[in-house]
Amino acid sequence: MASSSSPPPPTPSSSTSPYEMPWVEKYRPTKVSDVVGNEDAVSRLQVIARDGNMPNLILSGPPGTGKTTSILALAHELLGPNFKEAVLELNASDDRGIDVVRNKIKMFAQKKVTLPPGRHKMIILDEADSMTSGAQQALRRTMEIYSNSTRFALACNTSAKIIEPIQSRCALVRFSRLSDQEILGRLMVVVDAEKVPYVPEGLEAIIFTADGDMRQALNNLQATVTGFRFVNQENVFKVCDQPHPLHVKNMVHNILGGKFDNACSGMKKLFDLGYSPTDIITTLFRIIKNYDMAEYLKLEFMKETGFAHMRICDGVGSFLQLCGLLAKLAQVRETAKAA
Repeated sequence: MASSSSPPPPTPSSSTSPYEMPWVEKYRPTKVSDVVGNEDAVSRLQVIARDGNMPNLILSGPPGTGKTTSILALAHELLGPNFKEAVLELNASDDRGIDVVRNKIKMFAQKKVTLPPGRHKMIILDEADSMTSGAQQALRRTMEIYSNSTRFALACNTSAKIIEPIQSRCALVRFSRLSDQEILGRLMVVVDAEKVPYVPEGLEAIIFTADGDMRQALNNLQATVTGFRFVNQENVFKVCDQPHPLHVKNMVHNILGGKFDNACSGMKKLFDLGYSPTDIITTLFRIIKNYDMAEYLKLEFMKETGFAHMRICDGVGSFLQLCGLLAKLAQVRETAKAA
């Protein structure tokens, strides 16, 4: 394990740079069983891959949790060498109005492809929740007509944005954010494979900035290595440009210690550095959630932070708003102390 004083490795020449291909793509799992986290969802997909009896699917969950990766891996396992001609993949970046459903999707569903018995063509719609309502209405009829030859897999962040008739035609597979341990496991694989010099605190910082998003974690790792050739806390927070959790932790510490002025000057420092109020309050919420304090205090602190976050999302993101939150937290602490 490298220490912070280790000399960085020699800079590779541009022709052989190992940083050219995004690590998100380079280390994307090719089998369903290799997908990290969400064991229940992955085990369901493994059964489908083994038996080949695939229903129409909706994969729903936050970004970076493995929805698209899982469905592509499933398609590769089911269709093997026929993948290219038997799979149509559309993303939100493609035009996704009613014309695409009527032309592209319908034409592909009508196309004849020779496949092994029990296998179907697949249409993968990524970011399906951004499809227009008209396109979704047209899609439900297409799903019905061509159900003998074609299966649909829809990946989305919120399944509620998919119209109910489509939901009732699909099996729903839910993905949730990955745990810190799961992200660390995959980061270690990449770090070892790429021979990245790091300190454990650096990987901790990457996991903190990722917040359960594997794609974000790998991108942050690669950006830090490309920019600084060494992964430590300071470099990670420079690259990700998020408020350093230590500064935010000090603010909470000052509030709990009755040093309101110190907490305010800490907030002013962060605000003057140009961090957006949303970034500051998101980091504050996560620090409070993991801070060692009385349960009653933690709940009250989280409630007040939630209210302030709501006001900031409404557009009231001033320094006054953030100081008001600190004052509320100090008030909560005083009330608890008096009780």
